[in-house]
Amino acid sequence: MNYKRCANVRDCAIVVGIPWKQKNETLDHLISLSGAVQLRHLSNNLETLLKRDFLKLLPLELSFYLLKWLDPQTLLTCCLVSKQWNKVISACTEVWQTACKNLGWQIDDSVQDALHWKKVYLKAILRMKQLEDHEAFETSSLIGHSARVYALYYKDGLLCTGSDDLSAKLWDVSTGQCVYGIQTHTCAAVKFDEQKLVTGSFDNTVACWEWSSGARTQHFRGHTGAVFSVDYNDELDILVSGSADFTVKVWALSAGTCLNTLTGHTEWVTKVVLQKCKVKSLLHSPGDYILLSADKYEIKIWPIGREINCKCLKTLSVSEDRSICLQPRLHFDGKYIVCSSALGLYQWDFASYDILRVIKTPEIANLALLGFGDVFALLFDNRYLYIMDLRTENLISRWPLPEYRKSKRGSSFLAGEASWLNGLDGHNDTGLVFATSMPDHSIHLVLWKEHG
Repeated sequence: MNYKRCANVRDCAIVVGIPWKQKNETLDHLISLSGAVQLRHLSNNLETLLKRDFLKLLPLELSFYLLKWLDPQTLLTCCLVSKQWNKVISACTEVWQTACKNLGWQIDDSVQDALHWKKVYLKAILRMKQLEDHEAFETSSLIGHSARVYALYYKDGLLCTGSDDLSAKLWDVSTGQCVYGIQTHTCAAVKFDEQKLVTGSFDNTVACWEWSSGARTQHFRGHTGAVFSVDYNDELDILVSGSADFTVKVWALSAGTCLNTLTGHTEWVTKVVLQKCKVKSLLHSPGDYILLSADKYEIKIWPIGREINCKCLKTLSVSEDRSICLQPRLHFDGKYIVCSSALGLYQWDFASYDILRVIKTPEIANLALLGFGDVFALLFDNRYLYIMDLRTENLISRWPLPEYRKSKRGSSFLAGEASWLNGLDGHNDTGLVFATSMPDHSIHLVLWKEHG
C-alpha cells in the first residue's frame, strides 16, 4: 500500500473541512514565510488557475451556443481579446447571419463561409450608419434636353427621358453619357427595352420607335386625350395605355390595332401596370396576366390574356365618398398592391383584395410612394427623399431634394434600382436611387455613395 498517497488524501480531507477564514490565515502565514522564488512560483500558478480561457477550452458547438446570447457590438469587442477568440467568434456563421438579418439584410443560406458573413455585417453596419447620418447618397445631373422633361423610365442602369423638345434620350447612369437620342413627339410616358422605345404622348397617340435607327415602327391612334401611361409585354404581343379620356386601351403591339377599350374610370387614367399574377384566388391563378389601371380615386383590376374582351375584376379605393385622393404612383409585384394617399400607405393582398395594413405618417404631409419591398419603402415629399423600415414603420433616413418640377401624373420622378427594397445584401446598394426632372430641363439624380 502507498502510505504517502494515503497521507495526502487524509491531509486533503482535513483541509476541506477547515473553515474558509482559517484557510486564509494559513495561506497568509505561508506567504509570510515564502521568499521571492516561492512568491514568483505562486504568482505564475495562480494566473493559470484564475484566468482560464473558457472560450478556448469549451467544445466549439458549446462556444457557438454561448456566443448567440451576445449582441454583435459586444462580439466585435470580444474579437480583440485574442487571436483565438477572434478565430472562434468569426467562425460562428449563424451569429453573423442573424446580425445581418436584424439590420434588414438579405441572407443567402447557401453561403457557409463564416468570414464572409462577418465581412457582410461590418459592411452592413457601415451602410446603416451612413443612412442614419443621412450620408449614404450623392447627387449628379444629366444635361442635354432643351425643354421640359415630362417622362422618365429606368431599367438595368439605363434611364430614358422624354421631353417637350420632341426627343427621347437614353442615358447610362453610371457614366452620365447619352447612349441614344431620337426625334419623337411630345412624350408624357416612356418605356423601353434593348431594341425599342414606346412613348405615350400629349398628342393623344402612342408610338413605338427603333433605337438604332430612330424610325417610328408603329403608331397607335384612338385616344381622345393625352396618354399618361404605357406598358407592354412582348410575350403577349400586347400594349396597354391610360389616357386623360378616362379610358384604358389594349393594343396589338406588333400590328398597332386596338383590341379593346376598357371603360369605367371617371378621372384621368394616370397609371397602367401589366404584371403576371403570383397568387391564386377565385378570380385568377398564378401565371395569369393582370392589368392594373389607376385614376385619382380608384384602382381597377382587369384580366389580360390573348382574349380580346375582359371585364373589371375589382375596384379598390380608400374612401367610398371619394374624399381621399390616391397618389399617381402604384406598386404591384403580383402578390401585393401598394398605393399612397393623404392617409398614408395602403397595402392590399392580391389574393383576397383585403387591405393588409395602412402605414400612417401624420408627421409628414403629402408623402408619396416611390418603391415598396419586403423590408424597405422609398418615399418622398416636396423636400426630402425618405427610407422607411417596413418592419417598424419608422423613417430611418432622409435626403434633401431640390425644387423639382411637380406633376399630377407622377411620371416626372421615379425610383431607380429596386432590389435593395427587399433587403440590402452588400452589393445591391449601388447605382440610381431616385431621378426627377428639373425646371432647367436637366435631370437630377440621387445615387448610392460608394462604401467607405
